[in-house]
Amino acid sequence: MKGLILSGGKGTRLRPLTFTSAKQLVPVANKPVLFFGIESVVEAGITDIGIVVGDTGDEIRAAVGDGSRFGVRVEYSQEPEPPLETGGGIVEALPLLGRGPFLLVNADIVCDVELGAIGPPRGQATLLLVPNPGHHPDGDFGLAADGRLVEAEPRLTFAGISLLDTALFAGLERGRRSLKSVLDVGIERGVVYGLVHSGAWLDVGTPERLSAARELLAESA
Repeated sequence: MKGLILSGGKGTRLRPLTFTSAKQLVPVANKPVLFFGIESVVEAGITDIGIVVGDTGDEIRAAVGDGSRFGVRVEYSQEPEPPLETGGGIVEALPLLGRGPFLLVNADIVCDVELGAIGPPRGQATLLLVPNPGHHPDGDFGLAADGRLVEAEPRLTFAGISLLDTALFAGLERGRRSLKSVLDVGIERGVVYGLVHSGAWLDVGTPERLSAARELLAESA
């Protein structure tokens, strides 16, 4: 199995920090937040990782290199301008992944889940879900008793971590689209499942949440 890290965001909500550094390289506990994602994928036993990059791709390539510092092989998928959004970025990166399941992680996530525990794959997608945080009270997806995701209340929040099968993207042409639009089709077909994580989870999309992530990791150090 391979891993794919979405690292193409511009980080506009983290300005002014991102005026001088890529959002994905902003430090948390003396380490770029992107490195947490890479290390968590490595801990799941994955040795081949693709990283989707955008206009800060040169900075990320310089920081991560070929992956040897992490004991893995890293390849890059460069998004064009304007960006393709999450779904489009994944379709663009499919040549790096081959066929079958892959582990997808957003680069701006801090989470204490063991990624290896998300498998084995169910259907064509298993999404990690968390209780709705204060900044996203309405959630994203409902969860049925059999583990399938549904468009119903109550909803939980997608954690930005998932185990996907390349078959979920079969037949999609390259272009701009959200991952949610792809997942919604899969939900209608009954092939998307969810797994609830009740431990620590934060994204660093704003200065306030970045501070919270730094406090969280300082407490656990």
